[in-house]
Amino acid sequence: MTAPRDRSATPPRVELVGELDRYLFNEGRHYRLYDCLGGHLLAASPGYAHFAIWAPSATAVSVVHDGNGWTAGIDQLEPRGSSGIWAGVVGNVGDGTRYKYAIDSPAGSREKADPLAFCSEDAPATASVLATLDFTWHDAAWMASRASRQAGTEAMSAYEVHLGSWRHGPHGELLSYDQIAGPLVEHVTRLGFTHVELMPVMEHPFYGSWGYQTTGFFAPSARYGPPAGFAHLVDELHAAGIGVLLDWVPSHFATDAFALAELDGTHLYEHADPRRAIHPDWGSFEFNYGRHEVRSFLASSACFWLDRYHADGLRVDAVASMLYLDYSRSAGSWTPNPFGGREDLDAIRFLREVNDAVHTGFPGVLTVAEESTAWPGVTRPTGEGGLGFSLKWDMGWMHDTLTHLARDPAHRRFHYNELTFRALYATSERYLLPLSHDEVVHGKGSLASKMPGDDWQRRANLRLLYGYQWLLPGKKLLFMGSELATWKEWDHESEIEWSLVDHPDHAGVARFVADCNRCYRDLEALHGHDLEGEGFAWLVADAADDGVLAWLRAGRGAGTVVAVANFTPVPRRRRFGVPARGRWHEVLNSDSADYGGSGVGNLGGVEATDEPFAGRPASFECAIPPLGIVAFASPVPQDLPNQ
Repeated sequence: MTAPRDRSATPPRVELVGELDRYLFNEGRHYRLYDCLGGHLLAASPGYAHFAIWAPSATAVSVVHDGNGWTAGIDQLEPRGSSGIWAGVVGNVGDGTRYKYAIDSPAGSREKADPLAFCSEDAPATASVLATLDFTWHDAAWMASRASRQAGTEAMSAYEVHLGSWRHGPHGELLSYDQIAGPLVEHVTRLGFTHVELMPVMEHPFYGSWGYQTTGFFAPSARYGPPAGFAHLVDELHAAGIGVLLDWVPSHFATDAFALAELDGTHLYEHADPRRAIHPDWGSFEFNYGRHEVRSFLASSACFWLDRYHADGLRVDAVASMLYLDYSRSAGSWTPNPFGGREDLDAIRFLREVNDAVHTGFPGVLTVAEESTAWPGVTRPTGEGGLGFSLKWDMGWMHDTLTHLARDPAHRRFHYNELTFRALYATSERYLLPLSHDEVVHGKGSLASKMPGDDWQRRANLRLLYGYQWLLPGKKLLFMGSELATWKEWDHESEIEWSLVDHPDHAGVARFVADCNRCYRDLEALHGHDLEGEGFAWLVADAADDGVLAWLRAGRGAGTVVAVANFTPVPRRRRFGVPARGRWHEVLNSDSADYGGSGVGNLGGVEATDEPFAGRPASFECAIPPLGIVAFASPVPQDLPNQ
């Protein structure tokens, strides 16, 4: 912080909120509000900062801060035309100065944190903190190659992380961004994931919300350190060739009195209609997407993390709750749109606008929708009537697959359609297959504990699940700890069960995940057609009694893979029709002794002969391990119809 300054000095004449800024903001088309609103230290005038806040119903606004004794009325801001923005230059401040806005309105006086603050105090303190974001980045090579790395034709597997419970310090304390960076890079590199997806790092006062009750849409959480620490974490991941996806929550916001709620004494960011104001599932405020300035605020938040922190994509939380006016609401507690429908037309407009803003401003960046319904065109371009997302979580696959694998194997033959149903919609969107944090909390148990049987069978089922996920078309996501076959469900207060690393059978599951990633990356047949719906064909999709499922994956001229899964504890042996004779190498076997399996396999591969089978010119016979999955690769390319 700077030393006290003579208040008689004339402050510099600086105006960050220009006429064009005000116009675009009020039109809902300003996507860089972080350049003009909020608190900005003036490099050319040490000891001064420019402040600006949107508070259209205010009668007076001043900045209260460390340098003026937190006294309202001293450092007053002035309105900027009819935009609703109050702005001005304030002295006696510096890097690290804590501040809020004192806002007077017909509803009374209140002190509010800065909606566009770059940094906040560590909870439970609630002040905003002045900070510069002048980081020295070392990721030019990553940024130059990002668009090609994140093209849909490349491998993409994400390791989902909650920073506060991934790993703790020696005394159970939370690690800082800087402390997490090295171990996280090392672990993710060893496992072979291409990306890390971070559960919300945006500031949130309630740790138990996991970040989904946001108050600081432009500030990384101070509980893990300053903004520079978060930039360092991203920089280190990029240096290791690992992309960074951030969970982003534009669907609702925390009701804490110090933040956005009734910011200027009115329902400014939230709906005034009580039927729309509070989200019934989370008790938080819903954003009013019909207000132009709110759309500018949220779109600017999205662009901010991509611009200032070099994030490679945003996973947008709870999209379904935004799309439907009646989401989690009973009859009579919601109002139809002007056409009598249940669709939230303002939210649809906003999602299209923010996707266009992101993809135009940051080519190659991903937007990923957590959308749990059959809404059409989530990943279709906006110009074709879609929402414009890059990817959509395949929640149906996740639900059906986990339901199937939780069944006793003796009963699975009666529910074989849980495995085959995905084929009916697999090409309707560009899908990511998620096994996320949502599946291992609130009494659901860990992935391993969901599986039936004894401990060996549970781990075998888990390896089968992961092999099935990695060998199907679609990008991948796995929540932290699942690679270790943890028995306990996730608890945000505890770190994951790192002691299992020393248990051979649990370490074997982690090795299998690493080998799944290796095969997925190395074999173009397993990722080249992940999203287009091409290069896939069933070999066996009618063997319910045997619990066998088999399919072909073909690349763009770089070979073919056959995947065979056995969802029963009985070893099988079957013949399969394949496109070419010759040696088919066994590139993955979940039952390998290296992973803790029983060792049923094919001695490294099988020989396909010219014997036609099931409409294909060649065939081979192979052993299929119990509760296992095997994959065979041939360098012979194969053009496959979409089936």
